[in-house]
Order: sequence, then structure tokens, then C-alpha cells
Amino acid sequence: MGRTTTGGAVVSDADFGLDVAQKVLDSQPFSRLLGARITAFGDGAAVLEVDIRDELRQQNGYLHGGVLAYAADNALTFAGGAALGPAVLTGGFSIQYVRPATGATLVARAVVVHGGRRQAVCRCDLHVRDEAGTETLCAVAQGTVLTAASAP
Repeated sequence: MGRTTTGGAVVSDADFGLDVAQKVLDSQPFSRLLGARITAFGDGAAVLEVDIRDELRQQNGYLHGGVLAYAADNALTFAGGAALGPAVLTGGFSIQYVRPATGATLVARAVVVHGGRRQAVCRCDLHVRDEAGTETLCAVAQGTVLTAASAP
């Protein structure tokens, strides 16, 4: 039996791997606008990356907090989907900004910290990677991901 993903595609749980996860992400117009990509997916974890460019910065030159929140939201949801299946939605999340984000690439690493049949609690660490490959933590987030069937 197939499931409909949040992007509208019908896939089986067995087929929900990195390639399908990237296709789901690509089906989101805002994700395409940001140039987001899934670089790892599976076993209750996901990594989302966004190259930092001038259009994504705020007035002080730092990566805009909205971009960080977007990356946290999507990484959390993809991690939850890696555990619950492709038909999931964000139930809610919170984010704490640790330091201003400056660098070349935003890297959001999310993992399920507790999962059930219908929901997963996930954590996401957001780093910026500079040109030399050094990563610096800039924010942390936590959220709940729900199966689409259990969403209100």
C-alpha cells in the first residue's frame, strides 16, 4: 500500500529513501527558492543543507533567522518522516538561536529522540560551515512530527 507524501507523491515506506526525500523537498516551491537539499536521510535522521547567499542575509550580514527556522522545520520533519513514513506534518517546534550565523553553508542535522506509531519528537542542531569546512553551532531546535492521519 502506498502513502501520499507531503509533496503529493505516492510512495511505499520501503521506497522512501534519499532520492524520494529530495524529490519531496523539490516539490516545495520555497525549498527550491532557497536551493535546499537533503544530503542524508534514513534511520530516523535527516540532514538538510542550504548554501548561504546575500539574498538570505539580514541587515547585519548574518543569515536571517527565518532561514534557520525553515531549515529546522524541514530537517525535523524529514527526520520524523524517516521514522514514521512519508506522510507526516510538523506538529510544532521551537528554536533557540545560539550565535549569529555566518559562513558558506547552513547544515541542519535532525534526529528522532523518541518515536511512537503516530508521532516523533525530534532534535535539530544547526551549524554553519565555512569555506575550510569548519562547522559552528548557531541554533538548536526541537519539535514534534505527526503522521498526517493523526494531524488535527
